[in-house]
Amino acid sequence: MKSTTNRRSFLQKALALTSGAIVISKTGFSFNPNANQEEPTVSNIKALGFQWETKDPFLFCVHHEDAFPKGNEKMGPAASLSGRDLGQDFMLKDGWRMYHGRVVPGFPGHPHRGFETITVVRKGLVDHSDSLGASGRYGNGDVQWMTAGKGVLHAEMFPLLNQDKDNPLELFQIWLNLPAKNKMVDPHFKMMWNEYLPKITSVDNNGKKTQLEVAVGRLGNEKSPAPPPNSWAADPNNDVAIYNVRMEAGASWKLPKTAKGVNRTLYFYEGSEIIVDGKKIPHYHSADLREDVDITIESGTDLSHFLILQGKPINEPVVQHGPFVMNNKQQIREAFEDYQRTKFGGWPWGRMDPVHDRRLERFAIHADGKEEYRGI
Repeated sequence: MKSTTNRRSFLQKALALTSGAIVISKTGFSFNPNANQEEPTVSNIKALGFQWETKDPFLFCVHHEDAFPKGNEKMGPAASLSGRDLGQDFMLKDGWRMYHGRVVPGFPGHPHRGFETITVVRKGLVDHSDSLGASGRYGNGDVQWMTAGKGVLHAEMFPLLNQDKDNPLELFQIWLNLPAKNKMVDPHFKMMWNEYLPKITSVDNNGKKTQLEVAVGRLGNEKSPAPPPNSWAADPNNDVAIYNVRMEAGASWKLPKTAKGVNRTLYFYEGSEIIVDGKKIPHYHSADLREDVDITIESGTDLSHFLILQGKPINEPVVQHGPFVMNNKQQIREAFEDYQRTKFGGWPWGRMDPVHDRRLERFAIHADGKEEYRGI
């Protein structure tokens, strides 16, 4: 896949100050000639690419899936890197990519302002380092939530720890917007460890199981750990949720309704086919779901996995240029100027692509000195 489709295609552009900007207005008036017709329960079915389109309050989602080989002594691939565009490797050569990494796959230090990253890791590990001095290693079901706020640099590297077997990686990175009042809050980094995420099992009338992970938000009586304090998700009235769903072949499950006005989209990423309120959704397609009615979902002849993103829209203008997401062009110019002047606190690490000691298991060290340690 060409590098223009990657979630970090902005890196070179972002660090060279330009005056252009992408303007996406979330407000405005439109005439709906079908206003008196009942809203469909399933709409806007479309194929997914590398970067998934999302609806307000989300900005986009990227699905990374790499069949990394055995690791070498530097925690990079124990394989030839010839023929790869190192530093900008987004071609799925041999089933994996180096991304912006040159030794270890991943995304070396880069800046953000004005939004949040939510990283949901299904398989493999990620090494985090940032300009506040925080660091960590997380994965295998963990969720990392980073509020960029007024500005932070962070690196996301994919260390290949296993030297005797392959190192598969699969994760979702989701960008969640911040409302104007919180775009310049202090950065915040939080770990939501897999052990503390709610897991729900539903069994249908035929004994078929649907397993749900509540990565963010609430489902029924189950609630995920609290989001960062300045997130749009921190207010339960905004109904922000991320569900990862696994259905056995032939299983049936009912997604309960939520409040009117909440945006809700399903992303079907593994399996042959699912049927959503009578509509067939092919593999690697998304669909918008009506939010104020229960939605019946049936798995096809194979095991099915899908992600659901939902949230009340922020309904504010969005101006994005590369790694900065603000409300107007002047704020984007100020973001570039601030970054050039301050580097958002500098970079306390010896290299832009830091990885942690191979012997370390999952951990987090926060900017305030708090430490968390988990097993692999």
